Amino acid sequence: MLQSECLEFSSGPESQWPDLSVTQYQTWTFVLISKMSVLNSKEKDIGKENGNDLGASQPGISTNLRGIVAEPQVCGFISDRSVKEVACGGNHSVFLLEDGEVYTCGLNTKGQLGHEREGNKPEQIGALADQNIVHVACGESHSLALSDRGQLFSWGAGSDGQLGLMTTEDSVAVPRLIQKLNQQTILQVSCGNWHCLALAADGQFFTWGKNSHGQLGLGKEFPSQASPQRVRSLEGIPLAQVAAGGAHSFALSLSGAVFAWGMNNAGQLGLSDEEDRESPCHVKLLRTQKVVYISCGEEHTAVLTKSGGVFTFGAGSCGQLGHDSMNDEVNPRRVLELMGSEVTQIACGRQHTLAFVPSSGLIYAFGCGARGQLGTGHTCNVKCPSPVKGYWAAHNGQLSARADRFKYHIVKQIFSGGDQTFVLCSKYENSSPAVDFRTVNQAHYTSLINDETIAVWRQKLSEHSNANTINGVVQILSSAACWNGSFLEKKIDEHFKTSPRIPGIDLNSTRVLFEKLMNSQHSMILEQILNSFESCLIPQLSSSPPDVEAMRIYLILPEFPLLQDSKYYVTLTIPLAMAILRLDTNPSKVLDNWWSQVCPKYFMKLVNLYKGAVVYLLRGRKTFLIPVLFNNYITAALKLLEKLYKVNLKVKHVEYDTFYIPEISSLVDIQEDYLMWFLHQAGMVPYGAWVRGGSYFASSFSDGKELDLPMDSVTLCSYPFIFDAQAKTKMLQTDAELQMQVAVNGANLQNVFMLLTLEPLLARSPFLVLHVRRNNLVGDALRELSIHSDIDLKKPLKVIFDGEEAVDAGGVTKEFFLLLLKELLNPIYGMFTYYQDSNLLWFSDTCFVEHNWFHLIGITCGLAIYNSTVVDLHFPLALYKKLLNVKPGLDDLKELSPTEGRSLQELLDYPGEDIEETFCLNFTICRESYGVIEQKKLIPGGDKVTVCKDNRSLGLLRCLTGSAVRVAGCAVRVSPLRTAFRHYLLRRPCRLRRGRLARLRRCLVLRVGHGREAAEV
Repeated sequence: MLQSECLEFSSGPESQWPDLSVTQYQTWTFVLISKMSVLNSKEKDIGKENGNDLGASQPGISTNLRGIVAEPQVCGFISDRSVKEVACGGNHSVFLLEDGEVYTCGLNTKGQLGHEREGNKPEQIGALADQNIVHVACGESHSLALSDRGQLFSWGAGSDGQLGLMTTEDSVAVPRLIQKLNQQTILQVSCGNWHCLALAADGQFFTWGKNSHGQLGLGKEFPSQASPQRVRSLEGIPLAQVAAGGAHSFALSLSGAVFAWGMNNAGQLGLSDEEDRESPCHVKLLRTQKVVYISCGEEHTAVLTKSGGVFTFGAGSCGQLGHDSMNDEVNPRRVLELMGSEVTQIACGRQHTLAFVPSSGLIYAFGCGARGQLGTGHTCNVKCPSPVKGYWAAHNGQLSARADRFKYHIVKQIFSGGDQTFVLCSKYENSSPAVDFRTVNQAHYTSLINDETIAVWRQKLSEHSNANTINGVVQILSSAACWNGSFLEKKIDEHFKTSPRIPGIDLNSTRVLFEKLMNSQHSMILEQILNSFESCLIPQLSSSPPDVEAMRIYLILPEFPLLQDSKYYVTLTIPLAMAILRLDTNPSKVLDNWWSQVCPKYFMKLVNLYKGAVVYLLRGRKTFLIPVLFNNYITAALKLLEKLYKVNLKVKHVEYDTFYIPEISSLVDIQEDYLMWFLHQAGMVPYGAWVRGGSYFASSFSDGKELDLPMDSVTLCSYPFIFDAQAKTKMLQTDAELQMQVAVNGANLQNVFMLLTLEPLLARSPFLVLHVRRNNLVGDALRELSIHSDIDLKKPLKVIFDGEEAVDAGGVTKEFFLLLLKELLNPIYGMFTYYQDSNLLWFSDTCFVEHNWFHLIGITCGLAIYNSTVVDLHFPLALYKKLLNVKPGLDDLKELSPTEGRSLQELLDYPGEDIEETFCLNFTICRESYGVIEQKKLIPGGDKVTVCKDNRSLGLLRCLTGSAVRVAGCAVRVSPLRTAFRHYLLRRPCRLRRGRLARLRRCLVLRVGHGREAAEV
């Protein structure tokens, strides 16, 4: 059978057992526990019983206590039992046995022992005999015990509410159940001097007791609490541990995020100052350290990292930080003396700290030693880690070759609190390996949702489908914290890198689990997940998550297959969109960053999900009895698509046309939608007004019908990125018709005024009439367009060829545009160069016309589109980029001049070092102009600078700058073209996206000759 031992060392006045005083109880310190025996450093009289050493002291047998014993000694107090855990208070100790029984000893002035037998001999707490206790914790004068059913019992001092019994009784001598937590499955508890922390299976975190320094984490307005209160500021974070110090508290996430609050007079929170905190604050200096365990003293804190490093901070007056000084530290600082050693366990007492290094089998102690609690054989303070006296080992493999191996103690776990220290260990013959605090026990932290838990739930629900069982499952499934901690990316500890740019989550494992749940055998679990998501989880998502770890749920939920089912669009899909849109600015940016990192397949699924929701809502809009609901729902879906669209502009997960919703043209009256949008933007008619068919706006678009514009109605024209070519064409036509109608009505109104004032000669035509001659088409067009105002250019176009009587019913106008553009592109003017490789046009290096000719081209193109006339201009995508002030790149050069583009790409991709010999290039380019080859320098003295490996990127940049994509004077020529284009096209809904290239690429009509559909660019 496993044997374990317990050692103690401290100081105390000489006295006999019947005369033990409070001072004597306060001197209990270091104990090494073993099955059937307890080591005690205060005990002088040591005997033998059943072959095991026995001693007496705080946890020992009732024998004499004399002076100070500053070295660990064996002290047995229980026969045939194994000790599992020890907890230390200010003046008492609690022992938990493997069979779930609880023993206590020490001072009992506040009932903290749970029985009436005060003294140094541990006695069983009879009130807990029927419970299987799995964990114990101690405060200054109170105690807690956690049962295997997740129930929590408390006893001892209660004047500050630290018992959580909804009373402030001075003392409670018998353990009582904390009723307020009875509906929770508590997994972990920790006690400060006068406050308590508890972590539930569903991730909920509770605190109660004294709050004089904000140690409860509830905020400034909360006084001390006599019953457990939920700490909502940490909701959604999957917690691995909670730890309490004297009057400060810590919480640790599964991915190593550390949160601290409470007293900070010595910097024990690690927040770089000495100001108390009333709410949890992220200890950012520890974010990258992969913290896995935290231990708190009265005014200092120690943390253990995944790599076995130890950081300490807070009060250092006794050397308890181990930094070879007595100074306080407000920032986490690594204990240098322990560097090079892999620490696996740490424990803090009131003013001392211990660390266990299994590779050497040594236990190190530092800090206050006045009561012998360091076990070094002395009672002085130690400011650097010093070995605890004794024969220690981490496992029997370290001792197999030693002749004296039987006198060694195999350390299992160290415990510390108050001025006491305990070491649970075993003998060589029946040893068990030491506990590694870096390997977290899943039973102690926020419950995870995985194959194992699903199997357990399935069995429970099939066997006991009662309310308690269902409630337990629903609590976990409704917890964002449980979901957030269930799919961590554990390859090379990737989840420890969780940040605003890295979610630290394995979405593939999420997808696999949800796919398994879709099997019929899991129908009961699936039903509970669905109910939990609909009624609890999604509606309760916070707009301001406390940490990035709490935001993983926004990546997990879209993987749930039922979100793709139209039956759940209104109850799941749309509410999720609303929750995302409610996010504050910074969390919203974090989600954008994470969406930028996901795979294109995931992103496309998300886009298609909300496109489907939009179509579903549009098709069923008449079934919504409350119009406001429809407006809210479709607005949420559209705004989420807009958010995804903006992300995609940066990372190009999918093509821009992935956002198109072709069904819009058949489900929505584009003309009416545009009119609603226009009226609202112009502030002419507020939403909710009636536009009568007789009004001059509505008459052109509604055929005399009444247009009902509901309050807060949604206009799809606010989201033009979802329009395909057909819808955009309709929108542009509607816009042109509207402008024409305004211009015509304006002219008619002016004519009426002129007639009333008897000045008919000043009457204006409702049309833009151009008189041109076929033999001077360009000059006449320049003249005619220059004499008309901007308002006139918005009128319907009529073209009259001099000497011809044909009435322009549309055909003359089309012929005019065809002939004019053909003339303007004639090589004799030198405005454009034709590239045979790509069949495209671009601005020539040399031009023989005035710049207003480029303005004429812009006006001509704009007029053509404005008057619904298709023109055939072979321009590359680079032109439309330049119209929107977007820099062209190498891909644009490949489109315009494939040979030149491929050559530059080969230069950029060439792996060898011999670029100079292979390519023989310098910083010049050659251009042919009317049969003459000209050399242009890309940089000053470029003809003397050879392109090599080190400067080829610069060479590429300069070549792009000087190539056909950006020739000298190109900006001057594009500017008038841009101005003319914007006059007609980049306005209203288009103008809202004028900085978006993808918008223009599909808004214009000019790419027809380049193999695009009419009305697309």
